[in-house]
Amino acid sequence: MRFPLLVLFTLILASCAQEPKYQPYQSVSITPVYEDSVSIRAITFLDGRTLAFAGSGGKYGTVDLVSQKVRSNVQHHDSITPAFRAVGNTSNDFFMLSIDSPALLYKTGDHGKMELVYKEEGEGVFYDCMAFWNETDGIAVGDTVDGCLSIIITRDGGQTWNKIPCSDLPEGIEGEGAFAASNSNVAVAGKQAWIGTTAGRVYHTTDKGVTWTVQQTSIVHEEETQGIYSMDFYDENTGFAIGGDYTQPESNRANKMITHDGGKTWNLIADWQEPNYKSCVQFVPNSEGKGLVAVGFTGISYSGDGGEHWKMFSDESFFTLRFLNDSVAFAAGRNRISKLVFR
Repeated sequence: MRFPLLVLFTLILASCAQEPKYQPYQSVSITPVYEDSVSIRAITFLDGRTLAFAGSGGKYGTVDLVSQKVRSNVQHHDSITPAFRAVGNTSNDFFMLSIDSPALLYKTGDHGKMELVYKEEGEGVFYDCMAFWNETDGIAVGDTVDGCLSIIITRDGGQTWNKIPCSDLPEGIEGEGAFAASNSNVAVAGKQAWIGTTAGRVYHTTDKGVTWTVQQTSIVHEEETQGIYSMDFYDENTGFAIGGDYTQPESNRANKMITHDGGKTWNLIADWQEPNYKSCVQFVPNSEGKGLVAVGFTGISYSGDGGEHWKMFSDESFFTLRFLNDSVAFAAGRNRISKLVFR
């Protein structure tokens, strides 16, 4: 029996040694899957074969990723046609949240129609992004109102939402908000959440929104059009944020930063280097925290070494992007959704 066991042990070692490791991308191919007169800044995967979206003109819908069949509808509220820039989902429901006042948050209804579950009116009301920690706990973030950032929380799977009072939040800065550019100003991992703002600050909670801290970062934020546009976390420690100034899109000064300690410290990275302004950044799944893709109307950029160095893969314009797996992503922008295959 010794010889067969030795052979088996050798084969096991060989197979372990041959396990594929992350290989940096070299290119991307782009295939349109949906084209219409709608600006889309928010997409999410409902499952492995369905992508949901919501955008301007009240339009929302789904894309079957296998057949590429699109189903869409238009949401109205009284005489209002809302514009949606934030979406989220649990395994049971899809959610979409409008900008401006009144803020309108809808969830999948029981009879095939979207159900209004939260409404907020008032001067300065403007919601930007949303995410779910799990099946019951979710968060949505908006601009500063009455002295603090607007944060609403659900603890029952999105049936009800409650706004956190300013007494339970760090003091806001006048005019501070979050850019409604790609539904990625808030990132969640474990029980934590991080929010990037127009003031270049990062709000942080370790208990799903019960308590909060805030810190100022070095990302560019001198003008109203500058700040953090997007952030993503690979795990509870490694996060990346990107932004800049959409009115000066070629500038790449102080527009990227990284953390390796769960957001306790943020450091500028690839300063004065590619990429320039971007509205969305996402980690590549299964990339050991090294793969990053950033998109914006300035094109598609990629880093294979954790943000130290970047390559511009395409000059095609998109607002937001989400990965389906470690080589396929879907991106949305003005009048379209496309499939991106990285190789």
